[in-house]
Amino acid sequence: QEHVVKSGGGLVQAGGSLRLSCAASGRSFSNDAMAWFRQTPSTGREFVAGISRNGDNFESADSVKGRFTISRDKVTDTLFLQMNSLKPEDTAVYYCAARGKPSLLAYVYPHEREYNIWGQGTQVTVSS
Repeated sequence: QEHVVKSGGGLVQAGGSLRLSCAASGRSFSNDAMAWFRQTPSTGREFVAGISRNGDNFESADSVKGRFTISRDKVTDTLFLQMNSLKPEDTAVYYCAARGKPSLLAYVYPHEREYNIWGQGTQVTVSS
């Protein structure tokens, strides 16, 4: 069974930092483009940041640019999201995603429909 093991998340004060991680389990993600999405009760799942299969290219949503950094470690097959200068509006359930189908080497996929494998989600709460 393909799935991911997530860690990180929790409660933090505004201005603080958190690091999310997402490790492969049962399947390697080394050939997948990957991404982080987030969802609140009032919004659909929105793109936060994505990284290409080769790890050389990444994109992030305007709302998190300069604050969040996506990265991947191919040795441990783990995806990370470093979140700094957190704001209350960053409060959401965060999901990691892997393409699960052929990925172009250097392309970042920013749409939910482009991913087949999803983690269970981890809650991030930022207090003001």
